Amino acid sequence: MQNSDRILVADDHEIVRMGLIRIIKQLKPQSHLSEADDYKSLYVKISKENFDLVILDVNMPNGSFQEAVNFIKLKQPHIKILVFSSQDEQLYAVRYLKIGADGYLNKESSMAKIDLALNAMLNTGRYISEEVRESMISVSLQNNQAPNSSLETLSNRELQIANSLVQGLTLKDLSNQLNLHSSTISTYKNRVFEKLGIQSIPELVEILRLYNQ
Repeated sequence: MQNSDRILVADDHEIVRMGLIRIIKQLKPQSHLSEADDYKSLYVKISKENFDLVILDVNMPNGSFQEAVNFIKLKQPHIKILVFSSQDEQLYAVRYLKIGADGYLNKESSMAKIDLALNAMLNTGRYISEEVRESMISVSLQNNQAPNSSLETLSNRELQIANSLVQGLTLKDLSNQLNLHSSTISTYKNRVFEKLGIQSIPELVEILRLYNQ
């Protein structure tokens, strides 16, 4: 790894973005850092500058995560993508890796873990936490993988709805939070129940509990 690594931090929350940039400056003082506050500005940066690593939030305005991954890989195939998200890494990390990301780092990670992730991404191009790695190994060794297999059928939006319902949010709460019509939220809920073969929130709670064991 060279000291002149070029890193782009993309996050629409200024406090989070600036905080991470400050940490990276401490850990990698010779690195060249750029920032983007939405997908549109991310596309502009990728089109005009060369980078070694993009640290990418998932939920940003003016685009989608999948579109961003496709755009980055098309413009600069060598760039490594590290997802930086507050979503449950046990549920989401592998999903993002499957659709093109090279690593996943939770926003609640310590400075030491951020340093570990940066070194891994810049040296090997891959990073997942030990917890996720152990979980993946454990799941692969289990004979009964029904909870995991069932959850794999859900889209990212459906999984987000499922997690929110388990946390006690109502359809109205979700409608306001996601800026979607209540009928759309209801449709997502019905899809989740249908795919998982359940009829109630308690059953949904149990499936997520079994998955997280």
